[in-house]
Amino acid sequence: MQQPIAVLDSGVGGLTVVKEIMRQLPREKVVYFGDTARTPYGPRPSWEVVRFTREIVDYLLQFQPKMIVIACNTATAVALEDIRSRVDVPVIGVINPGARAAVKRTQSGCIGVIGTQGTINSGAYDMALKEITPHVKVISEACPEFVPLVEQGNFRSEETYRTVLSSIGHLRNYPMDCLILGCTHYPFLTETIAEVMGDKVNLISSADETARDISTILHDQGKQARSELMPVHQFFCSGDAGLFKMIAQQWLGEQIQLTPVVWQVKQIG
Repeated sequence: MQQPIAVLDSGVGGLTVVKEIMRQLPREKVVYFGDTARTPYGPRPSWEVVRFTREIVDYLLQFQPKMIVIACNTATAVALEDIRSRVDVPVIGVINPGARAAVKRTQSGCIGVIGTQGTINSGAYDMALKEITPHVKVISEACPEFVPLVEQGNFRSEETYRTVLSSIGHLRNYPMDCLILGCTHYPFLTETIAEVMGDKVNLISSADETARDISTILHDQGKQARSELMPVHQFFCSGDAGLFKMIAQQWLGEQIQLTPVVWQVKQIG
């Protein structure tokens, strides 16, 4: 049996990472868990996010994954090291890859970060960015209204535009040339965020860089999938299965049509 890459998120946001895994590593099997019944994680206390992340990881371990990807910035910020201490497979998050991608792109040295309240309060992006380049100027803003929009499938509407404008419109006053979408839900709102921020600001998603990290680790450990058979991906959610499946199929598009998929609902916690 092909060992999968296990990907977890507070909801549908981690599908942005899954899409890149499918694109860059088409032979790799993915087992995904979106905790849609308990999203969003951003406003929750750290101890609760750690508990939820442990519960999901414990569930995913039954599939004997060769790697675990915490595709949730809030969970990465507060639970990454905890999970690494509990399992014997590589565990990666999405914050360091996102920071690296932004540093590669910036010319002004001023980088914006938008994320959930939990991610922004943790200061995880500030630390990750300044570890790479100490003199970078970081402008951070929590956007708690974004995740509910995405979880409802409301990516493009007048309400979405008004919400994004009121949340981040003021960031246009800073000389930033890169804005990190510091929540894996936010790429679903890319068109609206780009409309608000203008074409001089590069929007940085951690998904592409995270998939590159996955590829590097699997190569270094000699654990790449070698089967010529198409992998059968498995998607689990803890809430509304119909809405989750609709959003996943819409976002993954052609990628989801290329490979067999099993959809299931699992209550945890």
